Amino acid sequence: MIDIKNLKKYYDKELVINDVCLHINKGEIYAIVGHSGAGKSTLLRCINGLEDYQSGSLMVLGKEVSKLKNRQKELRILRKDIGMIFQNFALMNLKSVFENVAMPLRSHYTQSKSLASLFKKEFMSEKDVKKRVLELLDIVGLNNKIRAFPRELSGGQKQRVAIARALALNPKILLSDEATSALDPNTTKNILELISKINKEFNITVVVVTHEMEVVKDIAKKAILLEHGQIIGQGSIDELFLRPNEKMREFLGESEYLPNSGLNIRLYFPKEVAQNHIITHMARSLNIDFNIVWGKIEKLGDEALGNLVINVDEKDKEKILVYLSQSGVLWELANGK
Repeated sequence: MIDIKNLKKYYDKELVINDVCLHINKGEIYAIVGHSGAGKSTLLRCINGLEDYQSGSLMVLGKEVSKLKNRQKELRILRKDIGMIFQNFALMNLKSVFENVAMPLRSHYTQSKSLASLFKKEFMSEKDVKKRVLELLDIVGLNNKIRAFPRELSGGQKQRVAIARALALNPKILLSDEATSALDPNTTKNILELISKINKEFNITVVVVTHEMEVVKDIAKKAILLEHGQIIGQGSIDELFLRPNEKMREFLGESEYLPNSGLNIRLYFPKEVAQNHIITHMARSLNIDFNIVWGKIEKLGDEALGNLVINVDEKDKEKILVYLSQSGVLWELANGK
């Protein structure tokens, strides 16, 4: 669906996308994550041809995007298959909800058969435009706002209009550029549920650019973490959160206190064993005492993953590690001992 290899993008002499490689399969929800200035929005704009890139390969729907630059018809056809939603909604304030959603239909098609024949454009009647707009507003739950103007809508309603507009041409890919950053937590949750519903019902591939980790946890299946245009973390969501590397912990703002005495063991509980009573069972079975240094549970989509650091006596090290290795829990020594 989207295949990126060794992509490099410069602004003058500044390298803003540095050797990025990723593959996004059909029907996935994929997150591009990073702080402001990481290059994530620039990478998104490269995908739909709004930005040039200087080297590497960027294949979208089987086409190398850079080779379409001088062939406007091919780029127009490609963009028909790519919908996009933005942080600031990008609605036309003097147009109604109906007109905002109808805009891409009227831009791509002509409502005149004679003009369609003359300019070799695709034809769509006004009746079909109205039918399609009503279908889209039904999908996003705004049938009752068809004649409203953007100034009369809440932030969440504006984003629903923007999503309906992005779906107008039946895209295969939906790009979301910080689409929930301007929304409150409850509205964000509703918009993410809508995007997830669209992904499942229409099998549309979704690429989400965000700096909000809650967004990633709620809907994404895979992600890359960008810093200064470079990938510093990549993989499935459960892998990234279950065993975060140092850069991922830094991004999440995590810090941990580890006792200087005893043995610190960091435990990771995959979804297969996250609900099991492994630690209490270990204490009873081995007849050992231990301290819980810290722990947390992450909810990723419909799954729960656990992370825990325990402190034990050095003399119990071998039997504890044998037990853990047989339990399905992943572990590492947190203080290098």
